[in-house]
Amino acid sequence: MKRLSIYSAAAAVGLLAAVQAFAADPVKIGMITTLSGGGAGLGIDIRDGFALALKQKGGKLGGVATELIVVDDARKVENAKQAATRMIKQDDVDVVTGIVWSNLAMAVVPAVTRAGKIYISPNAGPSALAGKKCDKNYFNVAWQNDNLHEAMGQFVTDKGFKNVYLLAPNYPAGKDALAGFKRYFKGNIAAEVYTKLGQVDYAAEIANLRAAKPDAVFFFLPGGMGINFVKQYAQSGLIKSVPLYGPAFSFDEGILKAVGNAALGTFNTSQYSHDLDNAANKAFAGAYTKAYGRKPSLYASQGYDAALLLDAAIAKVNGNVDDQDAFRAALKAADFNSVRGAFKFGPNQHPIQDIYVREVVKDGDAVTNEIVGKVFTGHGDAYAADCKM
Repeated sequence: MKRLSIYSAAAAVGLLAAVQAFAADPVKIGMITTLSGGGAGLGIDIRDGFALALKQKGGKLGGVATELIVVDDARKVENAKQAATRMIKQDDVDVVTGIVWSNLAMAVVPAVTRAGKIYISPNAGPSALAGKKCDKNYFNVAWQNDNLHEAMGQFVTDKGFKNVYLLAPNYPAGKDALAGFKRYFKGNIAAEVYTKLGQVDYAAEIANLRAAKPDAVFFFLPGGMGINFVKQYAQSGLIKSVPLYGPAFSFDEGILKAVGNAALGTFNTSQYSHDLDNAANKAFAGAYTKAYGRKPSLYASQGYDAALLLDAAIAKVNGNVDDQDAFRAALKAADFNSVRGAFKFGPNQHPIQDIYVREVVKDGDAVTNEIVGKVFTGHGDAYAADCKM
């Protein structure tokens, strides 16, 4: 586990915190995310989206000096748990954020909230934390795990497919993914296959898939898993006769850059796309591309929105994040301009938002996503009724 940086956000914009006079104490934010190993691109995008918002705010969230502590969990549960313990006991952070993977979130978030700290999820949204294990100190600014898969279940049904093969990694988000898809898909499930988290070789799965003769494939394989699967699936020749469908996690900008033309013509569902037509997103997408030389993924947008949510809430309590009742109320109000457009929290403090379908297209020499329609408007999650706060 690598502790990457402890720095004042003012320094991120080339200023010295010492020359700034603030009425409130600095706000401390601990970010535990995946910056090395498998899936590192997801955590890098979250960190970079958050850092961009921080820079644009002049190193202050809510007008208050902000310190950001970034730790690389390398997608390992023990690393994440150790980082959270140190942030709570030694650094005395006010807010924790950053976790990419649901198994890490399940290991860390309950301990953070029990310690009286606020956790803002910029990605992982396991069903347990949306339902019976929800907590007043836990807010998810991304989605509940099932949501994008639910939208694809509806889309594939609308497209008329009757026999679909399902594939996902064997961890909480993988199980939520296929549960979400099945909740809205009205046809037959040819097979439901769970692969190893971090798997790189899918030859056996593709052989079994070929033998099953489905109409289509729905798969959830984020990061390097998705890169390997799509490449191998295209090489098998099956992509010409059995189309692939998935959530944005299977077709994010990092995966498409690695996969290239093999993904053209496939469809995926997302609550965010770099071509969303609203003022906040146009400004964000332009600034992010200029800063990092790549188009923003949904992960980048979620990191950015997490910072904007905190900015609005800290301002509303005049920097007094120690007044946790007021701070929680300010967070729940979600009074910020999300880059995805309409956004509010449901009763379990998970998003209610629109979900779109995107097609993978060629934009000049680049392979990217383009919105082609909306699947759900103001969509919540299936677990909110189980949340008793």
